[in-house]
Amino acid sequence: MAEFMTEEKQRTPGAQPLDGHEAAVILERARASVDPELRAAIDSLPGSMRRIALYHFGWEHADGTPAAGNAGKAIRPALVLTAAAALGGPGAREAAGRAAAAVELVHNFTLLHDDVMDRDTTRRHRPTAWTVFGDADAILAGDALQALALGLLAEDLHPASGPAAARLAACVVELCAGQHADTEMERRGPGEITLDEALTMAEAKTGALLGCACALGALYAGASDEDVEALDAFGREAGLAFQLIDDVIGIWGDPSRTGKPVGADLVARKKSLPVVAALTSGTPAAAELAELYEVPYGKGDEEQLVRTALAVERAGGRDWAQVQAADRMARAMQKLARAVPDPEAAGGLLALAEFVTRRTS
Repeated sequence: MAEFMTEEKQRTPGAQPLDGHEAAVILERARASVDPELRAAIDSLPGSMRRIALYHFGWEHADGTPAAGNAGKAIRPALVLTAAAALGGPGAREAAGRAAAAVELVHNFTLLHDDVMDRDTTRRHRPTAWTVFGDADAILAGDALQALALGLLAEDLHPASGPAAARLAACVVELCAGQHADTEMERRGPGEITLDEALTMAEAKTGALLGCACALGALYAGASDEDVEALDAFGREAGLAFQLIDDVIGIWGDPSRTGKPVGADLVARKKSLPVVAALTSGTPAAAELAELYEVPYGKGDEEQLVRTALAVERAGGRDWAQVQAADRMARAMQKLARAVPDPEAAGGLLALAEFVTRRTS
């Protein structure tokens, strides 16, 4: 594990920003570290739940035959491991392996449930679990993943495991509150949502788990309470930047890269952050967008889809989201500097934060 710290290419004062390759190395090593823990945990499930989980992670086809699918980018476990290394060195990173797996299990629990609630039919370039196994089975598999996550921490003998479990459980409650706010907002009219509401919801849905991931890494490094909270704040700000970029991709992303249909969020009439920013801009394009959003998307109406995307852009939603993402990243850097003032030690976390805001899929 000792080579991990050098391969993160920690930044020195005045150095150029780390490129995407550096983050890719960190993510690849995190995936390699966490996958054995994930597979062992999933293998402990009853057969019916195991089959759904293995399909969701891309490790099996729907018929149970092996698959070499995509289990995701492993951003959250990478944050756990990299935060632990930044504050406690390679030994802390190695000790945080179960915590990293627990965070990834919770993340995938939310994905299984979100896909059911949002009626998303595609994830990671394949049909979502609920479309294959049904709503009830997908929900139950998600519940099982959450239980596995807390079980991993309960069985961990590391002194940080108790506080980590409590923090992760509190994070799940916040995630559920954020998802509830999201679904409630979707039932309201286009002009009934404020930008502050949307940002608060996004922090709970996305920022909370990234913040928790960083905080768990800090806990396993034996960091002070102040540093744990600073890492949590760093992850939350980076998570909000992540969500802003994700929402931009949800409207203007390339389906061949995202694995989702073109303009999926607009088709579903989702009130994503760029859309809410556009709706609240007070511009003529905002009025046009509100009018379009009042009517369900007509299947196959590509012209309407193009009009909707253009209305969001003309009302400033795309530019606002990109500027806001940069601002949140600047805040994240400030929070990180409080806990890890040495730029060299902070290099891996900086690389990951920059990666999530430069992503295109």
